[in-house]
Amino acid sequence: MEYLVIGLIVVLLIVFISCLRIVPQAHVYVVERLGTFHKELQAGPRWLLPFVDRVARRVSIKERVVDFKPQQVITKDNVTMQIDTVVFFKVTDAKKYTYGVENPMMAIENFTATTLRNIIGELELDSTLTSRDVINTKITAILDEETDRWGIKVIRVELKNILPPREIQDSMEKQMKAERERREKILQAEGEKKAQVLVAEAEKESKILRAQADKEAEILRATAEKEAMILRAEAIREQKIRVADGEAQAIAAVQTALAESLERLNTANPNQSVLQLKALEAFGKAADGKATKLIIPSEIQGLAGLAAGLKAVTETTEEEAK
Repeated sequence: MEYLVIGLIVVLLIVFISCLRIVPQAHVYVVERLGTFHKELQAGPRWLLPFVDRVARRVSIKERVVDFKPQQVITKDNVTMQIDTVVFFKVTDAKKYTYGVENPMMAIENFTATTLRNIIGELELDSTLTSRDVINTKITAILDEETDRWGIKVIRVELKNILPPREIQDSMEKQMKAERERREKILQAEGEKKAQVLVAEAEKESKILRAQADKEAEILRATAEKEAMILRAEAIREQKIRVADGEAQAIAAVQTALAESLERLNTANPNQSVLQLKALEAFGKAADGKATKLIIPSEIQGLAGLAAGLKAVTETTEEEAK
């Protein structure tokens, strides 16, 4: 009896353990009841009916990355190449993922290959090599739309490698080398051109500066000469003014002295003989000039005797005084 109780407890414990399911984080369990879909179990501890419910599939809802093997594709210009793709996707509906397709990974791989062939078939080789973003976007949109019925969300498709034939690679390398050499020559030519332009501009600026310096020097010299001439002219003018002032003062002094002598003479009330003598002196001064002809007034002709008489009177007076 004791063994029967113990066996019953063990059986119940096994049944209890078999009914308990602990679903990990980021996972979904698909549960079938009597062979048909019943429910989805989310993360955490969950209970199942013994012998009736069973976990049909454990589905991870984390984002996954699948790297598919290279596929042969043909471009529009009949160039055969190999392209391998990387698909980023996640499961959004565990039920559709479980019952929508038998082998989801194989389905995604084959559908990616056929879609890639269709897109590359519309492009030429050069466009294929330079339009990766366009190809990635087109494949992603098409795959995401088609795999929605499988409960799969395609997040991104990337072209990992594009491998054209060897002869095409050699031709492309030669073309790239020629392009690099062409760019190098262009850069060298542009550098030489810029250097020559800079040298020419420097020479031009140097000539302009020299011309400006010469111009300023000429202006300074002309200004200095002008100022010197002005100063010389002012000195000459000042000299002439002073000479003229001196002559004017001398003339004024002579005139003043003459006026004073006349005034004294008038004050002394001279007789006719003295006036004639003064006239004779004035005639003598006139004779000392540069005139070649002299007209002697009649009054002066009689002055000779007068002068002789004055001389005799003077001598007699002196003898008497002795």
